[in-house]
Amino acid sequence: MKKKVLTMLLAISMTLGMVGCGGGSTDSGSAQGKDSVTKKNAGDTLETNVIRWNCGTSGNVLLTIAEEKGYFKDEGLTIEYIQSDANADAMTMLSTGKVDVVSNAGTSNPLQQIASGVDLTIFGGHMVTGCMPVIAKKGTKWNGPEDLIGKKFACNPSYFAFTGAIMDLGYDNPLEAVDWVTYTDYNDALAAVVRGEVDYALMGTGQTYTVKNMDDVDIMCYQSDVMPNYSCCRMECPTEFLEKNPITIKHAMMALLRAQAYYEDSKEEAVKLHAKKINADEEYVAAYMLDKHYNVSVDPLKNSVVRAWDVLDKTGFLDEKSKKINISDHINTVLYEKALAEAAEEYGNENPEFYNKMQTFFEENDKA
Repeated sequence: MKKKVLTMLLAISMTLGMVGCGGGSTDSGSAQGKDSVTKKNAGDTLETNVIRWNCGTSGNVLLTIAEEKGYFKDEGLTIEYIQSDANADAMTMLSTGKVDVVSNAGTSNPLQQIASGVDLTIFGGHMVTGCMPVIAKKGTKWNGPEDLIGKKFACNPSYFAFTGAIMDLGYDNPLEAVDWVTYTDYNDALAAVVRGEVDYALMGTGQTYTVKNMDDVDIMCYQSDVMPNYSCCRMECPTEFLEKNPITIKHAMMALLRAQAYYEDSKEEAVKLHAKKINADEEYVAAYMLDKHYNVSVDPLKNSVVRAWDVLDKTGFLDEKSKKINISDHINTVLYEKALAEAAEEYGNENPEFYNKMQTFFEENDKA
């Protein structure tokens, strides 16, 4: 048995409150300097030099790098971390003005908020895909999402990648085609698989280390195998904040783009930086961050967000008010496009291939 007791304890300690991609942040600070204005180059004036940010208990590796390497400082910005214990709490703080930006609360959460009438705008991204494994008892064979039909699957059906995949198989009502079993904690879902109470279970990114080191379960696939570029975590803020602070938001994304370029070239170093930031073992962080299924990007990923909205609508997870909402009105790609162009001009010599790649990715994933 490979570290079974140790890894189970680690999973419990590291993932309480980590739902999907994240919950609360690692620390918090004051709002000093919130109303100050900082001059930036080429006539840019930051509307504020402090952004109050919630990035979940799992943190945001791009934020970690941008701070550690001084990229935010180069843009004249300070990030103030605001703590919450769960995605729902982060969304509440966002809608009540207690935080400016949330980056780790998934895609379903902000879309459901928008559908209920909360005026939020998605303007960037964190994880394109998390490292979220689907597990079953050891020895189970996996052919694809068709194996979920008629089976007990420990997964919240608002996880649109799976309901979308079931609909792609020709099932008009994926909620009836699969026996969805919902747990509030991934560890409970893991235990249900071990006990044989469910056939399959979706795990969070934070459980990757645990399930990779267990003898009695196998990884069937990852959520990104079922729906590529499904949009794991978006960056969103109140629309009013974005409208009042477009230059600040643009420069924040410029810093994060530099961080992404560093991350893609130095993943092992990024693991060390981020493990220290979230007070985790490097082995735990490396289990998901060095896995090919884990992908981060500042890109808003508009096309995937629109796809998620459509799936959530068809499966009944959006408020009736959504019928009068054009979700594209709540996705801003203009500021990211400007940030990408200016970052490429100012910092492109650091990694020209990266910025060319990001421009191609933007054309493929954000243009209608």
